[in-house]
Amino acid sequence: MKKLRISYNSPVILTFVFICLIVLAIGALTDSKSTAFLFMTYRASLTDPFTYLRFFSHVLGHADWGHFIGNASYLLLLGPMLEEKYGSKMIIEIILITALVTGLINFIFFPGTGLCGASGVIFAFVMLSSFTGFKEGEIPLTFILVAIIYLGQQLYEGLIIRDDIANTAHILGGLVGAVIGYSSRYFTH
Repeated sequence: MKKLRISYNSPVILTFVFICLIVLAIGALTDSKSTAFLFMTYRASLTDPFTYLRFFSHVLGHADWGHFIGNASYLLLLGPMLEEKYGSKMIIEIILITALVTGLINFIFFPGTGLCGASGVIFAFVMLSSFTGFKEGEIPLTFILVAIIYLGQQLYEGLIIRDDIANTAHILGGLVGAVIGYSSRYFTH
């Protein structure tokens, strides 16, 4: 009988989720002070070097256990498939691009709002996953339906329902995933 072993099958996604968990634990120990200082983007002085770090690190911070669990579930569901298809390097690039885009837009257009969490990255992954069967000269129906359902929901909630959910980050993440998914026919790992 062959011996079973646990494999670290998706190194970028697993490491990302574990870092998010560690950041959440540290946030709990510091009464969220570490999260606000290092893992949340908001309008701050451009002379503060941490402002630039937060443009990227905000995707690692989560408001609470429920926020983390929701995001970790989607990351672990979508991430390994995408990492296998596109490669670890590209997944890192998608995470960094999405973090920067959502961080900058939040910084510029929503000065009174703090943003943290990986939901922009998740929406990038959702849109990117709809391109997994992409063929030259075609637009996958799955992409069209995902765009209507997910991005349409975010537009509706952003315009009609006022809550603490960062709909703009979701939409921007989705757009990053769609652009990369459409462009992916030019490169693979």
